[in-house]
Amino acid sequence: MTDPSGRKSGLKLQFFSFLVPTYEAGIDFFIDVLGFTLIENTKQSETKRWVRVVGPAGGGEILLVVPSTERQTNAIGSQTGGKVGFFLYAEDFSAEYDRLKALGLDFQEAVRNEAYGQVCVFRDPFGNLWDLLGPPS
Repeated sequence: MTDPSGRKSGLKLQFFSFLVPTYEAGIDFFIDVLGFTLIENTKQSETKRWVRVVGPAGGGEILLVVPSTERQTNAIGSQTGGKVGFFLYAEDFSAEYDRLKALGLDFQEAVRNEAYGQVCVFRDPFGNLWDLLGPPS
């Protein structure tokens, strides 16, 4: 659909929600393993918190969400239907790969070189698939 006024949108992706089994499990993975920064952890009720993290190089924020329904619980680890749904880029791919491997991250394949650069798929502790990307080697 085209805006009939011809104006460009001023929208940017601020954050997106990411289902985790517990806030602590989400914080542990994003902060302790991926090296993200915790930018907010505000209690909203006895069962709900507003927990936001951001990658070390910036970008969109992630809102960690604990499920409140059975459907949401069932979606943990399959938020993108079994496809790679999340992509992290590392300028120093080899160093980041080695660091994450040493932390026990579950890589699903050997590093491969594609036209767009280096890539390797990993599974997070919740079951979601991610690409670790880097520049061409």
